[in-house]
Amino acid sequence: MNIVMLTNTYLPHVGGVARSVAAFAAEYRARGHRVLIVAPEFSQYIKGEQDVIRIHAIQNFNGSDFSVALPFSGHLSERLDDFQPDIVHSHHPFLLGMTAVRIARSRGLPLVFTHHTLYERYTHYVPADSQALKRFVIELGTRYANLASLVFAPSESIAHILRERGVTTRIEEMPTGLQEEQYLPGNGASIRSELGIPAGAFVVGHLGRLAAEKNLEFTAAAVADFMQAHADSHFLLVGSGPSSTVIENLFSARGMADRLHMPGTLQGERQRDAYAAMDTFVFASTSETQGMVLTEAMAASVPVVALDANGTREVVRDGINGRLVVAENREEFRRAIDWLHSRGADDRRQLCAGALETARGFSMDRCASRALDLYQPLLKKSWSLDDSVYDQWMRLRNLIAAQWDILEGVTSAAGAAFGQPPRR
Repeated sequence: MNIVMLTNTYLPHVGGVARSVAAFAAEYRARGHRVLIVAPEFSQYIKGEQDVIRIHAIQNFNGSDFSVALPFSGHLSERLDDFQPDIVHSHHPFLLGMTAVRIARSRGLPLVFTHHTLYERYTHYVPADSQALKRFVIELGTRYANLASLVFAPSESIAHILRERGVTTRIEEMPTGLQEEQYLPGNGASIRSELGIPAGAFVVGHLGRLAAEKNLEFTAAAVADFMQAHADSHFLLVGSGPSSTVIENLFSARGMADRLHMPGTLQGERQRDAYAAMDTFVFASTSETQGMVLTEAMAASVPVVALDANGTREVVRDGINGRLVVAENREEFRRAIDWLHSRGADDRRQLCAGALETARGFSMDRCASRALDLYQPLLKKSWSLDDSVYDQWMRLRNLIAAQWDILEGVTSAAGAAFGQPPRR
């Protein structure tokens, strides 16, 4: 089968959506299917890319590390004529998601949509964030899902939210699986040695984008509370992003800068080594739809301490593979880390075994097989979009654009009045 995937974030961007698209594409290709990926260009040159069409994009949008694709390209239509897609898979409801709708509509193809993200948690990246914009974004995602032939939700929690919001299209739970190499043992000792972490230290770890939506200030503060009571503990924070300075300042202010280790973004074998260096993985994000790093950590036999949230509660089993903290309370989170620290050797082995067993249920082989099985029936139908739903979605999209323009105008006017430059 020929599958075209359209995504607003892709490699080299480090994030859940980019990694998900890359992982599924690799598995499909390994099984003999053809995959064409349509994604934004990035400032970094990607050597040896195959079957990827790069669309012109705004780089480092609003000071973030995101590249925002401009959804029009004359070259794309010619490439699609050559590729002859059987199915269109969209990974966002806007920008290139709009292009996905047009491709499916004009070619009579099924449109699959993966609702990766709770988009209302990310509106702080646009110049004129507001409650009205958040409501618009929720409605946009909901109505876009109703244009699709099938919706993939990364977890049952998200599937439930989508149904409550009014998605009537069939929804199937479809997490991103772990590739086989992610189960290979890492060399944690090498990372510890490189960063100056004692071999016998208790290492609390986290990996991911260091950004506000990941609730990292809460995480870092709770970890610092724990570390002040345990001189043998260190914090290994893997990743990069705008929250890094805040976290560094927090640990410096509390006299523990030498026990905070931030090696930046690590991938592949080095990422597995980092997981292997951890004794527990901490996660306090409430904006996730799956939390891929949880299963990655568990594939390295690392128990997890996490807040009870969408995409997390399906993975973390309290007392079996880690601790699930119900309330967003620093003291409760600290106590959960302390509970893991205080376990004896036998208890720790059982928690590690429970983590690995959970991770094995999220293999990419299993997830890709199920996704392909769900694609197959769609190929046998003739698809045409409901014009009334499409028109509603287009009107809503235009309203969002207007809301953005109005609020940005107010921001600019206020900035001029008070001598502040407008945000760009």
